[in-house]
Amino acid sequence: MKILALDSSGLVASVAVMEDDVLMAEYSIQYKKTHSQTLVPMMEEIRRTIDLDLAALDAVAVAAGPGSFTGLRIGSATAKGLGLALDIPLIEVPTLEGLAYNLYGFEGYVCPIMDARRGQVYTGIYEFVKEGAEWKAPDGAERMGEGSVAESQMEGYRMRTVKGQSALAVEEIAGILNDLGREVIFLGDGVPVFKGRLPELMKVKYSFAPAHMNRQRAAAVAALAGIYYKEGNIIPAREHAPIYLRMSQAERERKEREAGSR
Repeated sequence: MKILALDSSGLVASVAVMEDDVLMAEYSIQYKKTHSQTLVPMMEEIRRTIDLDLAALDAVAVAAGPGSFTGLRIGSATAKGLGLALDIPLIEVPTLEGLAYNLYGFEGYVCPIMDARRGQVYTGIYEFVKEGAEWKAPDGAERMGEGSVAESQMEGYRMRTVKGQSALAVEEIAGILNDLGREVIFLGDGVPVFKGRLPELMKVKYSFAPAHMNRQRAAAVAALAGIYYKEGNIIPAREHAPIYLRMSQAERERKEREAGSR
């Protein structure tokens, strides 16, 4: 099984190749360039460096959203184009699940937060449960359906979704975490934005992920995509569409103008 994974959902552009649960290559960058300038050249550099035959790929994985509207479109268009050209399926990995998977094995709650502007974050709550452990849903937790990544059997731990990805005010996600009453670790580009606000909001013990774990990584997308692939959770490339969760600023402004003209 050979998977090419892409993540351009946030500030980081990242590309990785995984073969049979071995990470063959990863290239990530966060700099003053747009993803349209970096993503394809990064992919080409990996292809040359590891002598990757694109025709040997079994699937293309993509961070499907939520995230930056422009970044998601670039990643989705790249993944879709590859899938169509190579006649291979796509694997859609929810952005926040990919982020949370960076902290595989953490013993508290994992809460990725991405800056969604207007005081909101794209967020979710996840936990890792040891294999064979009995899991009892805490009050307010959301159970995932059968066949989801949250219920997948992994070596060592299973990742469970406590709160599915949503666009929420930072005060709201803090309140949910306080009610759950367990230690939490935050990561994502929303941390620098709200780091000064969180001490006022959090009542439970919390911390922040270190630099090498606190942003999107295509390696995490690839690892989760490998689980999806084994479960048969794939789609034809032509059916892929990004997960936005809410309207873009341009769409909101147009809707407001239309409402004001009535």
